Amino acid sequence: MSLPQRVRLVEVGPRDGLQNEARPIDVADKIRLVDDLSNAGLGYIEVGSFVSPKWVPQMAGSAEVFAGIQRKDGVTYAALAPNFRGFEDALLAGVKEVAVFAAASEAFSQRNINCSISESLDRFLPIMEAARLHGIRVRGYVSCVLGCPYEGEVAPKQVASVANELFSMGCYEVSLGDTIGTGTPGATRTLIDTVAANIPRGKLAGHFHDTYGQALVNIYASLLEGVQVFDSSVAGLGGCPYAKGATGNVATEDVVYMLDGMGIETGIDLDALIAAGQRISEVLGRPNGSRVAKARLSA
Repeated sequence: MSLPQRVRLVEVGPRDGLQNEARPIDVADKIRLVDDLSNAGLGYIEVGSFVSPKWVPQMAGSAEVFAGIQRKDGVTYAALAPNFRGFEDALLAGVKEVAVFAAASEAFSQRNINCSISESLDRFLPIMEAARLHGIRVRGYVSCVLGCPYEGEVAPKQVASVANELFSMGCYEVSLGDTIGTGTPGATRTLIDTVAANIPRGKLAGHFHDTYGQALVNIYASLLEGVQVFDSSVAGLGGCPYAKGATGNVATEDVVYMLDGMGIETGIDLDALIAAGQRISEVLGRPNGSRVAKARLSA
């Protein structure tokens, strides 16, 4: 299969990236990050999550962030809404697109959201119905698609089953997440080929963590399988609190650099993106997780 001319990147740094940071982050800094990202040309930004601050303290203030950002025409500002209460809060905040997530591993589902995969999917039905009534688009995530910290290997058919459920209930796109970053290119291609038996490849996205240094090669493998949408996180922010040792999502800067080198358009200004990533890294008092950023900034 030939490579695409253009790829759409879903920036998850402000949500998936910040949710695991230890130190509190001001709403103003979150707003600045989202504005920096939209000014750098990101067309889709996951701004926050409407969950209980008791469980995810860093996502407190998501409504204030949505109220404070400078919205640009053509940019999607989305939020995670894992339950109906979260969906209602997102609606009040003026969110036009939400995401829901399910795990491909029973053990991960129980440890992460305290219910079975089937129960988690049932919880989404009222969200999907309300979303249709309000004209809100819903994106679906499947986690642990290439490995689980509790179960080990996850069968591609199990991933396909969960993805099919999300797609059938109305998710316009399903993002396949290698939550602990253990996937390799061969396994990635097999997974996509299996899932694509029932879901068009143009409706699939890839979400790769870089724990084992495989994220970029897994993205390349996905490109060869016809996937044209990828989740990434500026400065490589993020991890998974339920997957010990899992490093952050693949850095958006590194993905853009690779795609630029392959002649694949993203519409993103790499220099502006690097500046955005470095700024938030300094706010957090942590090293920049992007190799491209570190190389450019030290040159």
